[in-house]
Amino acid sequence: MSKVITLTATNGETIQFVDEIKAQGGMKDVMFSPNKDYVVAFFREPADLATKERLEMITCTYREKIFNQEGGEYLKKLFCWPTAVVEYQGKLGVVSPFYRDCFFFQYGSCNNDMLGIKGKDKDGKWFASASNRNKFLDSRELGDWMLHLKVCLMLARAVRRMHMAGLSHSDLGYKNCLIDPTTGQASLIDIDGLVVPGKHPPTVVGTPDFIAPEVVATQHLDKSDPKRKLPSRTTDLHALAVLIYM
Repeated sequence: MSKVITLTATNGETIQFVDEIKAQGGMKDVMFSPNKDYVVAFFREPADLATKERLEMITCTYREKIFNQEGGEYLKKLFCWPTAVVEYQGKLGVVSPFYRDCFFFQYGSCNNDMLGIKGKDKDGKWFASASNRNKFLDSRELGDWMLHLKVCLMLARAVRRMHMAGLSHSDLGYKNCLIDPTTGQASLIDIDGLVVPGKHPPTVVGTPDFIAPEVVATQHLDKSDPKRKLPSRTTDLHALAVLIYM
């Protein structure tokens, strides 16, 4: 049986997780808390001081600015916002809430879940692709037109509030949001990569299909070139429009 690790986060909070990798992303390994109410994602490669500083600003300064005010509880439903930063065995980790139940497939794919996705998370790509929707998903997972409209409104509200705080996502796309067409709920994820303008530049140009034309047209230029267009709040709006269209 895997052991439970107890750490103290940089904000003084006590964090526990089961020492077993439950999921993996492009850069991080994910572990669950004992009660599965939050996850801890550790960067596989050593993180520099700038990354740690950016994460602490996102989990402290910006998190408080957005959620510790009137309407904050409602906004928590629109984001899977990181809550703390930890370090373990020389690796930097970020703590985030566990996804809500509505963002896991209840029925999965058609033909008695032939793809075996029941219980898996509902990332936006399953619903943005007409082929995936019509060929593979159980009809009970699809919702209706009105609920799809509500999903789009939720995504737009999340992006607007993030921009009002002075942040940009830089990698907005169907893999970085969760949606539930059966209830009209949506949530932005991968918040730990947010761009802090003037302090922490973007580390990626975005996801294919969602990258703004000006970013593509100038990506051959050096990042220090004033003509180079990098992901920003403006390019987030392009990505949001594409996401809603899909």
